Amino acid sequence: MLINQAFKYELNPNDKQDRLLIKHCGVARFAWNWGLARRIELYKNEEGKERFTNAITQHKELNALKKSEFSWMYDVSKCAPQGALRNLDRAYSNFYCGLKGSKKVGLPKFRKKGVHDSFNLNGSVRIVGNSVQLPRIGMVRTKESTSKFKGRILSATVSREANRWYCSLGVEVDRVETQPITREVVGIDLGLSEFAVISDGKGYRHIDAPKPLKKVLVKAKRLSKQQSRKQKSSSNRKKANLRLAMQHRKVKNIRKDFLNKLTSELAKTKSVIVIEDLNVQGMQNKKRHLGRSIADVSWGEFRRQLEYKTVWYGSRLIKYPRFEPSSKKCSKCGAINAELKLSDRIWICQNCGYTHDRDENASDNLRDYGLKILSTESSSGSNACGESVSPILNKAVLAEAGSKRVCNE
Repeated sequence: MLINQAFKYELNPNDKQDRLLIKHCGVARFAWNWGLARRIELYKNEEGKERFTNAITQHKELNALKKSEFSWMYDVSKCAPQGALRNLDRAYSNFYCGLKGSKKVGLPKFRKKGVHDSFNLNGSVRIVGNSVQLPRIGMVRTKESTSKFKGRILSATVSREANRWYCSLGVEVDRVETQPITREVVGIDLGLSEFAVISDGKGYRHIDAPKPLKKVLVKAKRLSKQQSRKQKSSSNRKKANLRLAMQHRKVKNIRKDFLNKLTSELAKTKSVIVIEDLNVQGMQNKKRHLGRSIADVSWGEFRRQLEYKTVWYGSRLIKYPRFEPSSKKCSKCGAINAELKLSDRIWICQNCGYTHDRDENASDNLRDYGLKILSTESSSGSNACGESVSPILNKAVLAEAGSKRVCNE
């Protein structure tokens, strides 16, 4: 099957290439700000359809100004301003779609130097050995092997994080369809004290959250305070900015490494994975005292990675309904404990008297829900989309699903 995948490499440019990369970021930033200012001006001064424009029209206008006003833009690839104007057009489209729907998306903002520096390239981008060929920049060595690279390159995005350059290649890959996994069904309850509790019907696996930001929060606050006290535009201010950016890059890499390893392991070894359909953004806004902790564990990124990795490796992801109780429901008798608080980690069911660990009980309920879905699909001979039941529903899983269904009903 053909899928779009990204390969990201850290670059090792020489001094000349480093200056060219900085120039490309500057031109892309200028094109974005110029295009945004032009759109704001049109919206204020024109009427009707003339108030709006698009990336193609703006690119033609910018090209007409190159020879007379912006001749310095010829030092870089034409793809950099093109990509910036396309991104601006996409940002405006998201804003208008947000106005029509329920999702709120803010207006695009002007970009600042040194903040999220990046630019897009297409055309003659290719991998040669352990180097990446980029238009107008040339062959740039990578700091790691490119032996795993495969596929047809669609585009390249070069970005700077602190003092390092990265190249992300958007690639069209023909992945071999893997055979469905025929192993256990698991329920995964996400938390803050522990990242996850996984139930497979035989026992529980507790996974600690790395919480990289919490561990270095004191140091990060100190670096931020030092940076704010430096005089703006001074050399010391730039050094302080770099130290702070390097600290946050380290935090991000620790979190990314943990999530990638865990999601890959689960997608490769479990037939069905059941997780809650959490409104992570809403939880952060509603529970302000837990907002930083929720962001530090990255529940949304965990779900996003599972969504595409389960497709890659032959497993299946099922989402537990958002408004169905998982922690408050007794996994033994099905009774609901409406008075259960977030601070109650251990509770006793008033109906059957069973003592529950809050997280283990929730993971059991998630797993039971997955088994019930499988049992329903096997009895009807199709899944929710009307297709035939996947081969991952082997006899052992179906038998367990049927027994669970009888016990719960």
